[in-house]
Amino acid sequence: MHYADSWTAQTAQPQPSSLLRRAIAASALGNATEWFDYGIYAYGLSYISAALFPGSTAQATLFALATFAISFLVRPLGGLFWGPLGDRLGRKHVLALTIILMSVATLLVGLVPTYASIGWWAPAILVVLRMIQGFSTGGEYGGAATFMAEYAPDKKRGFCGSFLEFATLSGFSLGAFLMLGCSVVLGNTAMHSWGWRLPFLIAAPLGLIGFYLRSKLEDTPVFRELEQSMHKEQHSCVTLKALLRDYWQPLIQLGGLVVALNVVNYVLLAYMPTFMQKQLGMSDNMSLLVPLIGMLAMMVFLPFAGTFSDRVGRKNVWWFSLIGLFVAAIPMFLLMKLGLAGAFIGFAVLGLLYVPQLASISAMFPAMFPTQVRYAGMAIAYNLSTSIFGGTAPMANQWLVAHTGNALVPAYYMMAACVVGAIALIFVPETRGCSLRGQGIPGKQEVVL
Repeated sequence: MHYADSWTAQTAQPQPSSLLRRAIAASALGNATEWFDYGIYAYGLSYISAALFPGSTAQATLFALATFAISFLVRPLGGLFWGPLGDRLGRKHVLALTIILMSVATLLVGLVPTYASIGWWAPAILVVLRMIQGFSTGGEYGGAATFMAEYAPDKKRGFCGSFLEFATLSGFSLGAFLMLGCSVVLGNTAMHSWGWRLPFLIAAPLGLIGFYLRSKLEDTPVFRELEQSMHKEQHSCVTLKALLRDYWQPLIQLGGLVVALNVVNYVLLAYMPTFMQKQLGMSDNMSLLVPLIGMLAMMVFLPFAGTFSDRVGRKNVWWFSLIGLFVAAIPMFLLMKLGLAGAFIGFAVLGLLYVPQLASISAMFPAMFPTQVRYAGMAIAYNLSTSIFGGTAPMANQWLVAHTGNALVPAYYMMAACVVGAIALIFVPETRGCSLRGQGIPGKQEVVL
């Protein structure tokens, strides 16, 4: 039965600026912790593969990339578990747990004995830890984006959300810089022996700080209002049933957008160091440095792109990004093959074209679902699509390049993902400035009860 949603007429009460800053920081720190793990794993891949896997360098590298992908396969299970729980118990409680699990799993990777010491137990333990990390991450991004979006003013949601993605690149860059710095200071021999473990140990304090910030905040105003109105879902199974029955369209639309988002993301951030080293013949340190400089440039433009999405709409900035990446992918990868300067320019152009997507997702994705299923909808759709297409992108590209001998495979991969994202984007409603309050889908006048 359909009823007009009176909640959509309500205007959000402005949050004190200090509270808003703490909410953004609490959301962002978990994202930074998640991507710190990806950064040290991606940039320490050659050391990790040599220490924990058997076989030749090529075989060990593929094993290590496969282990990276395995963590993504359990993310949908994490989304199924944490998402409904976040809609039932509240955002802050679940987010406090996920950040602790993520940081502990990352910390323990740095303590795994070598393959030479314990044989196949080494990769087995690593796989288990990556699965724990993936399971906890399954509740992290959807919850963090929901938490931030429900705290942010409606007219500044893009700007506020951009800091969540600023934290993504900050965490990744911090992990990468730590791994690169250790490599420069300690040298190749020490890094292969024990130095690669040091960056993993930093995850513990990051997790503790994030846990403290999240546990001290109240839950979001939007969730508390729904809870007080007695409309909160009482059982997670009811939430899942309602989600799959009534909101299958935004689930599919979000999944399509995430294909584009995360294929580009993991090709540029996680796979590019391996690509530059293996296919372009760069040194270990230079193959790490080029993407890092590109990421720093991306970070500068994220808040501006988020603000721009508040003015012109989320869909418009996505169209610019998808079309730009589709057109530029092949020319920029060809440019990368010409040498160091070409690699810098090619990566920077692709990174900057990707920024409009990245800056707007924390405002755009939560707005695709109503409050009572927002956490679950975000977590399930985002993580299912990410696990199939995002986390597997580095391994798939490495395998395809090795078997075809074509260094342009990553460009074709990105272009195909952009086509999928464009098809999904056609059907996504514009939610710029829309309230996230109530049981209706933001931007729509009816709600299914």
